[in-house]
Order: sequence, then structure tokens, then C-alpha cells
Amino acid sequence: MARDGTTQGGADGGGDSRADGGAAGGGDSGGAPDEHTVTALVAAAGAAPSMFNAQPWRFRYLRDAVTLQLRAALDRTLPHADPYGRALHLGCGAALFNLRVAAAGAGWEPVVTLLPDPFDPRLLATVRLAAAVSPDLELARLRPAIPERHSSRQPFRDELVPEPVRAALRRAAELEGAELHFPSAWHVRAILELVRDAEGRDRDTPARAEERERWTRDADAARTATDGLLAEALGPRLGYGGFPLRDATARRSAFAAGDPTPYEEEPQLALLGTGEDRPADWLRAGQAMERVLLLATGYGLSTGLTTQVLEWSELRWPVRDPESGMGQVQMVIRLGYGPPVPRSPRRPVDQILEIV
Repeated sequence: MARDGTTQGGADGGGDSRADGGAAGGGDSGGAPDEHTVTALVAAAGAAPSMFNAQPWRFRYLRDAVTLQLRAALDRTLPHADPYGRALHLGCGAALFNLRVAAAGAGWEPVVTLLPDPFDPRLLATVRLAAAVSPDLELARLRPAIPERHSSRQPFRDELVPEPVRAALRRAAELEGAELHFPSAWHVRAILELVRDAEGRDRDTPARAEERERWTRDADAARTATDGLLAEALGPRLGYGGFPLRDATARRSAFAAGDPTPYEEEPQLALLGTGEDRPADWLRAGQAMERVLLLATGYGLSTGLTTQVLEWSELRWPVRDPESGMGQVQMVIRLGYGPPVPRSPRRPVDQILEIV
């Protein structure tokens, strides 16, 4: 588990020598990856989820140091929904985890240092690509799930996630220094009420509503979009069924008010949290979140992320389940079995990667 200024080891790919995107690995032979491999690793990192699909990350590859820098893209911040940058760090943490997985799958050992420079807060992490010594097969096996993981806002079937799968997801979070808790039925109902409260506050706050709409792409914009939320993927209208989703003005014309498919009456939620609430904790939570999401994808689960209730400080604390002992809730994850959803747009690698 990475700490501020310390390293976090990854793993090599154990027999699968190709990174996500098709790049050949070379970690076992030492040396340095070629430009095609670096590009493929960053493409995998860029497939991570982020609030409003803003993709608030940039990467810089230092050839001589065989090291990738992960930097915050401050021009992609969300000042109203994410004024302190917590969601930015979570998204960048998820991108960091994808990079680790892709590197492991390509035969490299990703050696991570979180927040390496206290005088450069935009530098969130460095990843040195070392020759693999002790393969982490468990990490590398997650690689095929990267292009398959998509956030879903569609209704899920009323089918319980088996306990062995839940146990595996809990362990995945623990491996990244976080905790995953499945709240009881009464607490799920309380969380849903808090989400509805947050949704109402969002609608009554013009600046938040405008920010949300600015990142929502209608059918015309979706054809060339490289970021943002696709209106067609936002699901049926708000309020039909048991699960409230973030509303967006742009999607009102995309769905009829009486959509025949209801949301599940008893959503299966998981709370992902950390003991503290500092930037390093946010980065660790983002990595844990992505590890959980990729593993869930491998199990055939659909997943969705709910953040609006965590964006209001007075609502965030009650989301925490007092029975869990969790310090700070960083993400509410919805799990279940749902239909396929379209892939979210992604920025081209040449917009997020600099090689020096």
C-alpha cells in the first residue's frame, strides 16, 4: 500500500505479455518500453471513470528515468461539484490503478510513489517501470476488464450479488488500503433518501445545474465528443423505481416520461471508504474503487457510481454506516446485473500524454 513519499509495487503479467491496447511487453528483459508500449499503457489509464467523465489527468513520460508522471489537469476541474478536488483525486487514482494493471499485463513492475513533491501538488504520482522480479498475477489478470468496464445508469435486475463475490470485492478494496462495506437494508433506504435530498439541492443550485449540463453531450455532440456524459446513456427519467440518479437537462428529450423499465426496488449498494480524508487517501480510494470495479466487471456485474450525496458536506457524514467503523465514505457504488451500456467517449492519447 502506497504512502506519501513511499513506493507501492505492482507486478508483471505472468504469461500475458501484451498490455491493454495491444502493446508488446518487455519488462522481463529490463531496459525501457518503447513509445508504442507507453502509449498503450496511458490509453488503458485513460479508460478510468471520473466525475462527469471530465478525465482530469495528464501523463508525462520521462524516457531517461523510465517513469510516468501522473498530473492533475486543472483545466478540467469542477469548481461547483468538486471544489476541494476530492473527486479529481479519485478519478486520477482510478487512472493510476489502470496504469498499474496495464503495466503488469505488459511484463513491467509499476513502482508507484504518491504525491512525491510537496511543492508541486499537481504531481499526483510517479510510476517507474521496473523489470519484473516478483510477478503479481492477480493484478495482471484484471487487464482484460479495463475496456469492458463501463459505468451504468440503467436499471438492474432484482438478482442478489452472491456473498462469495461480495467477499472478493471487499478484499480487493483492502488490498489498496481501503474498506468496502455493504450496508444493511435499512441503511440503504436512508442513503437513497440522502441521494434524493442531494439531487434536489443540485437542481436548486443554478451553478451546479449549469456545470452538470455543460458536461452532458446530446446526440449531435456525442458523435464527436471525447469527454462528458452521453445523454443516451443516462438511463430512464429520474424518480421511476427505487434508485435516484443524477438528473441532467440534456437527457429530458432523450427518454419518455413513462419508461416501462423500472429501477430495482432494493438497489445493492456498497460504500467505499478510508480512515482519513487527505489527498493521499483520495488517491488510494480511487485505486481501490477501480480495483473493485474491474473485479466486479470480471464477475459479470454492472456497476455505477453515485457521488452527488458526497458532494454536500452535511449529507456525506450520514451516508457512513455506524456499524462499519468506516472513517470517511469516498464513493457509493451500485452493483447488480444489467444490460450492456455504450462506452463513454475518451480523449485521444496524444491529448493526455507527453513524452520527454
